[in-house]
Amino acid sequence: MPSLTGAQIIARTLHDLDVTVLFGIVGIPVVEIAEEAINLGIRYIGFRNEQSASYAASAYGYLSGRPGVCLVVGGPGVLHAMAGIGNSSANAFPLLLLAGSSESHLTSRGAFQELDAISLLTPHTKLPLRPTGLDLIPSAIANAYRASFYGRPGTGFVDLPADLIQGESGEREIAHNVKAVALPPKWGAQKDRISVVAQLLRGAKAPLIVVGKGAAYAKVESLVRELVEKTSIPFLPTPMGKGVLPDSHPQNTASARSVALKRADVVLVLGARLNWILHFGDAPKWNPNALIIQVDISPEEIGRNQGDASLGLVGDVGVVTEQLLGVLDGWRWDPRVSDYTQRLSESKRNNEATAAAKAKVDKSPMTYERAFSTIKAVLDRLSPPQEGNIVYVSEGANTMDISRSIFSVEYPRLRLDAGTYATMGVGMGYAIAAHVAYNNGSPYAPKKKIVALEGDSAFGFSAMEVETMARYQMDVLIFVINNGGVYHGDSQDGDQWLKLQQATVEGVAGKGDGLRSWSLGWEVGYEKIAEACGGRGFLARTPDELARATEEGFKANVPVVVNVLIEAGKAGKLEFGWQASTRKATKL
Repeated sequence: MPSLTGAQIIARTLHDLDVTVLFGIVGIPVVEIAEEAINLGIRYIGFRNEQSASYAASAYGYLSGRPGVCLVVGGPGVLHAMAGIGNSSANAFPLLLLAGSSESHLTSRGAFQELDAISLLTPHTKLPLRPTGLDLIPSAIANAYRASFYGRPGTGFVDLPADLIQGESGEREIAHNVKAVALPPKWGAQKDRISVVAQLLRGAKAPLIVVGKGAAYAKVESLVRELVEKTSIPFLPTPMGKGVLPDSHPQNTASARSVALKRADVVLVLGARLNWILHFGDAPKWNPNALIIQVDISPEEIGRNQGDASLGLVGDVGVVTEQLLGVLDGWRWDPRVSDYTQRLSESKRNNEATAAAKAKVDKSPMTYERAFSTIKAVLDRLSPPQEGNIVYVSEGANTMDISRSIFSVEYPRLRLDAGTYATMGVGMGYAIAAHVAYNNGSPYAPKKKIVALEGDSAFGFSAMEVETMARYQMDVLIFVINNGGVYHGDSQDGDQWLKLQQATVEGVAGKGDGLRSWSLGWEVGYEKIAEACGGRGFLARTPDELARATEEGFKANVPVVVNVLIEAGKAGKLEFGWQASTRKATKL
């Protein structure tokens, strides 16, 4: 009977777990695993950097509901992939990381790419394992796979020494003692707490439901919509909670966000954490007297920051929503009990009018708002939002903040951004993950166009993944919003920038006389990266040029980079828009 190699056992274990795609970068010794996986029909996506590969795998886990699998070499490969581990943990995205390592008998001798990855990653992963024999490989991979998405999702890690990968076993049954892992069990909250929460909602004068990306991950959009519509309670989506209910829904308070948070007296938080994105639940952003009721799968989140620990509901967001629907059956909030709805409506009208006016500002270079409104008009015509055939990926502080309210999302899991960790550099990996998740299923399903809105700084982290897209014929449409800097540029024209550069190079840059720490190159030709890799590139300085590039780029069957030149912007306080909040100055 022919023997099995460790690489074959690993690949067959992944196949038995119903893994259909593998993200990574190969090298010695893991190249043998990738080749065996390909031989079994598992699709392999080879990246240019382990960071992007690990980001892609974690995003695929979020979109698919099962762990995305990433394969890297040991040592530096693991160090690079740690970015994805952190991103997985912060966002609760399920990820299985498989890494090669040096031969077991060379431990502590300075072996090739030697690293004690188990010690390094134990604090950052849910379950790190290193099988010590070929017969232990299947159970190690299966256990790490299951751990990564049971309970609060995170990362499972398996360290695979070279001698195991290249070793041989005469027992062919080793690779067939693993079964596909069932979806995680679901449970509801305590019935007495459900009753208390229902009573509080009934008595609220200004109730609010916050919908987070946990609700999107759980795929409970139908239940959440039923709860919102049967109770008439206004809702506020978090950035990646957009689409769980349509942005166009009349009860959406996103364009009146500040008023909703400041005036709500009872808040039900479905699948979102009270972290920086929600200002920790702190005043003055929030009503200081609000009762904040958290619904979360993780008990550790209950009572965190301004959440009320005595009211928190621990359980699957879908099951808990069903429980609330049962006890609230027949009840509907009456907006006449306060001026809450009136205040929300006034804020919506004012903010939407302000946004519309900004979108019409006609100047050269373009503003963010004018550029985004131009792109939106073309995309909405080519693929109306109600059809749900565009997935938006967005990163870069200003690009992400401003575009969030301009591009509407009508269905869940159609918007990916820098997320809880505010990770710059995720864009290209996320775009690839979305393309794989949405465009490699049934040939009869509508194909989704992946549109990436990238700040020029954020794009620079992973720009070479455009070549990955071209290699696998992924027709991703990428807009690089080019203002020549991190947050903002420092020059209004090329001559001014050259003077700043010269002062910096000559070492005579003083205050305002040289390139600043946030400076990037002047009008860098990002579109040429796509052209060099087999895609198409466009340079857009005006709304007309941008509209033409958007339409041609949307219709292209190769990756496209549209380099959108906008105004440099003004120097100011560097922060995410949502951070301008409750922070108090520290006195020394």
